Amino acid sequence: MAEVVITKENFDEEVRNYKGMPVLLDLWAGWCGPCMMLSPIIEEIADEMDGKVKVGKINVDEQPELAMAFKAQSIPMLVVVKDGVIQKQEIGFRSKEAVYDMLGIYPDMK
Repeated sequence: MAEVVITKENFDEEVRNYKGMPVLLDLWAGWCGPCMMLSPIIEEIADEMDGKVKVGKINVDEQPELAMAFKAQSIPMLVVVKDGVIQKQEIGFRSKEAVYDMLGIYPDMK
C-alpha cells in the first residue's frame, strides 16, 4: 500500500474514524534533513506492512492545523493511531527497527 497524503480534509476518514489496522503518521517537511532520511524507511514499512498498517504522511508546512493538533514542535514526528486514539508518539529520526517497535507489528520474515 502506498503512503496516503493526509490533509485536514481527509483526516477524519483516513485517521480519526478509521477502524481496523493501526495508522502510522509521519509528520515531516521538505526542508528537514532527518525527515528526508526517515522517508525511505517509512516507504519501506508501507510496502512491507501492506494490509497490516496504514501509513500516512502529513506535511507540516502544508497542513499547519494538523501539526498544531498533534502539538508537533519538532519533526520528524511519528504517531501511531488505532481506532482514532493516539497509541504512541516519537520525535526525531528512528531506525526501521525502532519504528516497528513503535507499531508492535513486524513483517513476516521470509
